[in-house]
Amino acid sequence: MSTDDALLDRARAGDEPAFADLVAPYRRELHVHCYRMLGSFEDADDAVQETLLAAWRGLATFQARSSVRTWLYRIATNTCLNLIRGASRRPPMVDTLPPTAPQPSGSDTVTWLQPYPDSLLDALPDATPGPDAQVEQYEAVSLAFVTALQVLSPRARAVLILRDVLGFTTREVAATLDTSEEAVAMTLSRARTTLRAAPGALARRGGSDPANEADVVRRLVAAFTSRDVDRVVSLLAEDVRIAMPPLPAVWQGRQRAAQFMSGVVFHLVPQARFIITRANRQPALAVYTRDDTNGAWHANGLLVITLHGDRVAALTRFESHTLRPFGLPRILPVQD
Repeated sequence: MSTDDALLDRARAGDEPAFADLVAPYRRELHVHCYRMLGSFEDADDAVQETLLAAWRGLATFQARSSVRTWLYRIATNTCLNLIRGASRRPPMVDTLPPTAPQPSGSDTVTWLQPYPDSLLDALPDATPGPDAQVEQYEAVSLAFVTALQVLSPRARAVLILRDVLGFTTREVAATLDTSEEAVAMTLSRARTTLRAAPGALARRGGSDPANEADVVRRLVAAFTSRDVDRVVSLLAEDVRIAMPPLPAVWQGRQRAAQFMSGVVFHLVPQARFIITRANRQPALAVYTRDDTNGAWHANGLLVITLHGDRVAALTRFESHTLRPFGLPRILPVQD
């Protein structure tokens, strides 16, 4: 009898620690799966908790015709679909920008997007995706890819993730979604077409040069610290995109980026310190602003950087509460 079989027998007999040991190897990958489905780290937390509760309650009906992993993915996927159906997404903030802010060039409906720490992605098991996987693992957690997924219908999102990211077979996906293999194939074809049209969704950044990346980030930090708009803009791509979830507005292009730096970033943040970190397999900066009353530096937000070669293609700023899973301090010590 395998270890999983022994744990399963004990869990069915009501042994909660055995159940915890049974599902422990899959918790992180289930969390990442729910994150892709929902686009939010916090919502993924809730989805995993509901998934494991449903698995515990449904042990008696699990006949082990599939692996424990496949069974858990089926529960997690349907849990996410139920959450999406019943979700009332947090209302976007509309009054947080100063009057000096430039007019946005567009809007983004995915206002609930949150970052995912690389330190937790590094904790994923070294499981090779199935042979049907189409999307490289680094791209499968990029901000552009996760954002593009949110635009798909919930079922199309589930089909594409299960087939092209995780490599489940068409038959397994059909069983997970209680549908036919033909329906899965049709949904997957449409989802792939939609995703290919999404800007940057499959940018294939996994092969970027770490030394070049580090150099660009270092120069960007220096430009931000010195409040030098021209130096910041010199590092940006011509079609750079700036976004601030949950604010729905976006700013596109170097000219608007320059106006945004002057009218928003340096207007609201006269002084800043930065800690270099990583999110969604991309470089990121934890931003700290100074409290003039006591000199302490408080966490202000997270800036995730999307690079194309030696240029910054996108800057996505997230609110300070999204720093919680990164294990970074809320307050930095006062500098001498």
